[in-house]
Amino acid sequence: MQLSDFSEARNLVRLFLDRAESLADRPFLTARRDGEWQTLSWAETARQICLMAEQLRILGLKDGDRVMLVSENRPEWLIADLAIMAAGGVTTPAYTTNTERDHAHILDDSGARMVVVSNQKLAAPLIRATMNAGVAEHVIGIEPLRIGQQGSLTCHAWDDLLRAGDAATARKAVEDRMAGIGRKHTACIIYTSGTGGAPRGVILPHGAILANIEGAAHALVGDFGWGPPHRFLSFLPLSHAYEHTAGQMLPIGLGAEIWYAEGLDKLSSNIEQSQPTLMVVVPRLFEVLRTRIMKQIEKQGGIAPLLLEQAMGLAERREKGRWRPGDWLLDKFLGRTLRPKIQARFGGRMNALVSGGAPLNPEVGRFFQALGLTMLQGYGQTEAAPVISCNYPSAGIKLDTVGVPLKGVEVKIADDGEILVRGELVMDGYWRNPDETARTLRDGWLHTGDIGHFDDRGRIRITDRKKDMIVNDKGDNVAPQKVEGMLTLQPEISQAMIAGEQKPYIVGLIVPDADWAQEWAAANGENGDLAHLQTLPSFRAAVRQAVDRVNKDLSVIEKVRQFAFADEPFSIENSELTPSLKIRRHVIRARYGERMDKLYRS
Repeated sequence: MQLSDFSEARNLVRLFLDRAESLADRPFLTARRDGEWQTLSWAETARQICLMAEQLRILGLKDGDRVMLVSENRPEWLIADLAIMAAGGVTTPAYTTNTERDHAHILDDSGARMVVVSNQKLAAPLIRATMNAGVAEHVIGIEPLRIGQQGSLTCHAWDDLLRAGDAATARKAVEDRMAGIGRKHTACIIYTSGTGGAPRGVILPHGAILANIEGAAHALVGDFGWGPPHRFLSFLPLSHAYEHTAGQMLPIGLGAEIWYAEGLDKLSSNIEQSQPTLMVVVPRLFEVLRTRIMKQIEKQGGIAPLLLEQAMGLAERREKGRWRPGDWLLDKFLGRTLRPKIQARFGGRMNALVSGGAPLNPEVGRFFQALGLTMLQGYGQTEAAPVISCNYPSAGIKLDTVGVPLKGVEVKIADDGEILVRGELVMDGYWRNPDETARTLRDGWLHTGDIGHFDDRGRIRITDRKKDMIVNDKGDNVAPQKVEGMLTLQPEISQAMIAGEQKPYIVGLIVPDADWAQEWAAANGENGDLAHLQTLPSFRAAVRQAVDRVNKDLSVIEKVRQFAFADEPFSIENSELTPSLKIRRHVIRARYGERMDKLYRS
């Protein structure tokens, strides 16, 4: 395998078929079924993709038709995605957390003619939306579906379709069709998760994703090599551009294995079992893992907390280039005591953990670096397929930056500080939305909406989202993500959102950490009901201490003067988090705006 394979590939299906031909019976996709990890080879995966592609054509799929895909991460997600492309269609993924209304918007906007769904639970709201929209003609159930009266919708079983064709005939038909699909043809329309409004369909051609994985592979291969065979653990939603490219298409390009996690509740055990070499994760998960590890080390007692403290100090001095004379000996000692135990919890083969989707607090990154795990913070957005830049060792990792632009990516800073991006990785535009396309793509440059600058080594430092920036009543700018990140590092605080637009000072909305709250309740003779605790002045005072600790490290205009408690955690289910775990500010403001406004009158 050569890096030139990416630049020479005509489309994503062709890239996969070439990999499958050379890797043949090597393991490719692994998922847990019936209590056992079961694996599909590259050759078998290719066989199923070609068979499914031809069945889609038989069902009436034409070149350029959209097919909606709703499924949890599993081998069939990849097979369906590539089969849709191999049939000449355009994959339109949707989140498994979508409501019926969300599905209806995507169906209506995309005009999807067919729908692939994994199971009965996910099918229920999707089928209702499909029947109301009246656009799709066929639904394919990966698992058996019971959808009752179908109207004009025809239901098909995944396994039946795979058994219906001839593999050799299907392969030849796909090969012939792919000869006519080039880098400028549309591969998928990925709907953004909508932190600030209705999701928009981002049109990504094959070339955008190919350019993206070439840039990522150039960075990773340069530092970690092609082998031993890389193994990815797929956890983030594949309907998100980050996981779709970095967790699916990049492994294909690298000839790597993909294992599928069973869910957040089993993620820790899945990591140990799968022994991944690379894993893409969002910052929120790192924050949760950091909290868990710190608590376990604290409970362990003895020398463990002291070792962690020494490791953190060493990591900070290393980053600043201020190693002391005896630090090399301490580094060696930590490499034989603390770090192997932590690395074993991550499978023992981890080359790097790649953080993206939202800003990573440098202190969180430094924590994992201190424990011997390489953290690579990346930056991007769906409109750039999605990776724009990344930290990697040979470019010099600095955790308060998002690294250097990937190979083939042009980045410049506009006069107002906005980050602009140009290159093959940039989208073709928003589906059926020329006004937003014209606003976002100007003179060939993608206007990201992010504010930042370059450091002295060409690494990008993000300061905030242009549209999220808080401007107080005196005209001062406050970056909310920085303050919120510092608040959520406190053991008392799980989640936070600050506000202060055109106001005299900053206020916050806080979700207390559930474990800490239970411990506080037990220590203070109170019942552990969070709603009850939040009414207690003593509980509020304890959380206030956490806010005050953060305020000591903030400027006058950034300090959080007052705060209120949220009624419940921000979550995907209550629409206050996106599927990639970013807060939806407009939703939270709509719910708690009046409560936060009262903080200016108290």
